[in-house]
Amino acid sequence: MEIYLAGGCFWGVQSFFNGISGVKETEVGYMGGSTENPTYHDVCSGETGHAETLQLVYNEQKISTEKIIDLFFMCHNPTLYHRQGPDIGSQYRSALFYTTSSQKETALRLKKFYEDKLKETITTEILPANEFKFWPAEEYHQHYGEKTGHACPIYPSEKLWKIKLSEPAYHVMREKGTEPPFSGKYNHFFEKGEYVCAGCGQKLFASTAKFQTTCGWPGFDQSEENAVRIRKDFSHWMIRNEVICSRCQSHLGHLFGDGPTKTGLRYCINSVALEFKPDSATQYTPQSEQKEK
Repeated sequence: MEIYLAGGCFWGVQSFFNGISGVKETEVGYMGGSTENPTYHDVCSGETGHAETLQLVYNEQKISTEKIIDLFFMCHNPTLYHRQGPDIGSQYRSALFYTTSSQKETALRLKKFYEDKLKETITTEILPANEFKFWPAEEYHQHYGEKTGHACPIYPSEKLWKIKLSEPAYHVMREKGTEPPFSGKYNHFFEKGEYVCAGCGQKLFASTAKFQTTCGWPGFDQSEENAVRIRKDFSHWMIRNEVICSRCQSHLGHLFGDGPTKTGLRYCINSVALEFKPDSATQYTPQSEQKEK
């Protein structure tokens, strides 16, 4: 199944969706305009009518259309008009080009749901893909983040995240809070499976990386490859290494060098920022989808 998504700089949108279970292929390009075979320079002029767009192919048996579209709304700010973060221009507008009636229905329903919750206008254009041609972008734009190691940012709407997450999860993940020690549900939890981001569902830690701690928060001695980013945290008159989800940039906890295993690492992670997926699970619904709609 194909769908085309435009939500600001296509580097960030592609990096966000790459690696999601059920996403088979992604390619960045230009869509929504009238100029044939446009170049990046042409599109940046703002005169071709194209938007920087991600072509996404997914397996409906592994990820639903609703999940794809919901993640799309969460990975950018659909209330902004012709801009995302510092990028300004019609080429950075929010748009969804559907290929099936089901995609159209789902997109319109979720758009209305978020407009009703936000009491704001969602500017996302919802258009039939068959009325436009998708032009692949130059090779150097494809999988730019993976090729260069460059962190490709996204600029989500914090108001949308506040709707999706529980109040404790929002405080920790989006406001860099900390849950009280010994209060988390995974502090003394050692079932087999994997721990994923409570916001976007990215796999973060395997259960085999978890160890018993005495600090009051779950501890892991290693993360999944490229699943987290580390950056300096100077809050509370300390210098610490903050751990964030590499996909949705949510705060997870902190990294320390006093781990008891051979890695010497202790990822000290808030339980509320995690959801556990057992080995035997056949279907998984992250915390961000568990709030009643």
